[in-house]
Formats: sequence, C-alpha cells, structure tokens
Amino acid sequence: MNSLTRVVVSLMAATSLGGAALADMKTEIGPGEGQVDIVAWPGYIERGETDKNFDWVTDFEKATGCKVNIKTAGTSDEMVALMNEGGFDLVTASGDASLRLISGKRVQEINKDLIKSWNTIDERLQNAPWHTVDGKHYGVPYQWGANVLAYNTNVFKEAPKSWGIVFEEQNLPDGKSNKGRVQAFDGPIYIADAALYLMKTKPELGIKDPYELNEDQYKAALDLLRGQRKIVGRYWHDAFIQIDDFKNEGVVASSSWPFQVNLLQAEKQPIASTIPDEGATGWADTTMMHVDAAHPNCAYMWLEHSINPKLQGDLAAWFGSVPVVLSACKGNALLTDAGCETNGVQNFEKVAFWRTPVAKCASQPDGCVPYYRWVSDYIAVLGGR
Repeated sequence: MNSLTRVVVSLMAATSLGGAALADMKTEIGPGEGQVDIVAWPGYIERGETDKNFDWVTDFEKATGCKVNIKTAGTSDEMVALMNEGGFDLVTASGDASLRLISGKRVQEINKDLIKSWNTIDERLQNAPWHTVDGKHYGVPYQWGANVLAYNTNVFKEAPKSWGIVFEEQNLPDGKSNKGRVQAFDGPIYIADAALYLMKTKPELGIKDPYELNEDQYKAALDLLRGQRKIVGRYWHDAFIQIDDFKNEGVVASSSWPFQVNLLQAEKQPIASTIPDEGATGWADTTMMHVDAAHPNCAYMWLEHSINPKLQGDLAAWFGSVPVVLSACKGNALLTDAGCETNGVQNFEKVAFWRTPVAKCASQPDGCVPYYRWVSDYIAVLGGR
C-alpha cells in the first residue's frame, strides 16, 4: 500500500466524530521502558543535529534513560494514518487530527495529575475543544501559531496585503505573472484557507467559519482551488523541499510555517512573512498518547518535559511558534523577550485554528460538508479535476 492510499484508507475509517478512547488512564508513573517513539511535525523535536543550540532531547535522554525516536510527518492526515497503523507512543497532533484520533479510539485519556506542570499551561489552552471531550483530556498542549504567507522580498518590496497573490492569477510587483511561482499546502485542510479568503473577498457567500461550510460555500471554495491549480508550481508538505524551492526553484510566495521562514532568513535568503488582511488559519498542537503505547512511562516523562519553560522557549525560537507556557516568553536567550510578540502571541483571537469539519455544526442549521468529502475532493483538485 503506497503512502497516499494508506492515508486515504485511514481517513475514511476515522472521519466521523463520536465515542472516546478506551484505554485505562494511568494513575502513576513507573520506571522508564528505555525509549519513547514520537510522530512529530518537522522541527518540533530537536537534538542539536541541525543547530547545536537547539537540543531538548539529549538532556531528557540522560535524565530518564528514555531514548527518543522521532518519525516526522508532513500533514495531519499522515499523522492520523501512522497512529492508526500503531507502533508509536506519542504524536504532536494539530486540531484537524486530534478529534479524529479521539473518536477513532487511537489515543488515551491523559491523567493531568501526573503532569506536575499542567497548571503552568496557558489557561486558554488547558481545556481547548480539540483535545478535551466530555471533560476528559486526551493530550498536553505543545505550541501554537499561524499559517503565514511567505514571500520573496526582492519581488515584494512591501508585504502583500492579500492571499489573492497565491489564489488568483495576476502579475506580481516585478511585472511577471505568478503562474508557476506560487505554492499551496497539499492537505485537505487547506480548503479552509480558501474559505477564509472568500469570507472577506466574497461576503455574499455568508461564510461565518472556514471549517463549517454549506454546499454552496464549499463549492465556491473548491472552484477557487481549481482555479489556483492552474498557477501552483508545487503543492508542498515537506518543509525542507519548500525551503529549497524558495532558494532554487523560483518560488516567490506561498502559504508556509514560520519554521521555513526562520531557516531561510538564517541563511540570509530574501524571505519574509506576513498575515494578510483576510487573516490566517493556524494550528494549536497537542501531544497525545497512543491507546496502545508500548512505553507509557517514558511517554508521561516526555509529556512533563515537553512543557518545561526552557524547551517551550527554545522550540518557539526555532519554529517561530508561540509557547503554551507563557512564562517561556521571558528570559530565554534564544527566543529573547521580544520573541513571543514577534511570533504572534497577540494574535490568538485572530487565528482560525485547524479543526476537523463535521456534518453537524453550529453555524449551519442544515449541516456542513464533512471532512471525508474534503479529503476526496481535494485529492481530485490536486489531480486537476
């Protein structure tokens, strides 16, 4: 089974919400099992291999005897597929994966009493609906941020004000067409980016929430994406391939993560980022434990480690994200005291955080287009249909 087929099969089995994970919640942490296996976004778990200043794994391994094994995933759908297959203890899940993992009984309830630093987490995230169901917690918040518009400063002397430069064919400030010079994210959740753009540019559609779309609104978003297909040079999900595309393949604008922007700027590339006038989607990620975790004690040790202020600040500096422990915003040499503001801590209320679209939704009395449709239809868009 190839990776795309694996993802689609796993998604079709886990896109309806309801139910809860069944594993018995741990009541104490025992001796470590010697390792912990984690599925994570690129850049989320560093041991100093890329930059020796960014290492929050080595000391953990020395202190606990738990070797950290990392499997990176480029999309939430890939994370869900990997967790469905099993063999991992933890996953750093975004909101468009976390509820699917809970409803699919792939993750277990977390005993927050075993997370000694739980109360240091930003109160806005402690009971967030993407990891809390019926008052039960299925993970520990990790980091959050916005999906930014990255752009080449040689082409754009001023920050672009609209996502339109990646959605609709047009000439850019250098007088050349954007065709073949822009990118888009290759996950179905990107339909929400199109919907967010349409919320502001076509208010007559009446979109209130980019994750809650009726049939007409959904069709408008797909039509926009089909038009975008004609100008996109590549659909990206690998952060490092996107970095190379900005450096060597003529890409001048794309949705991106602060992680890529930071690395490009560190190499003195002419790249900057912005949140356009239409706003941005974003991610609030949660570290969740597999229902059949083979190394639960090491996993709980990592969960506690994951929210210590030093790690939180270092990770925010590295990825361009915002710590879930706000005390990390001060006194961290790598992040600096201005880092959280630079990374957008003030934008919490402005970000439309990723979450799984469901059929029964608050803003549409006649129901919304559910996520399984997003999956199949976005694959069709990618295929030019």
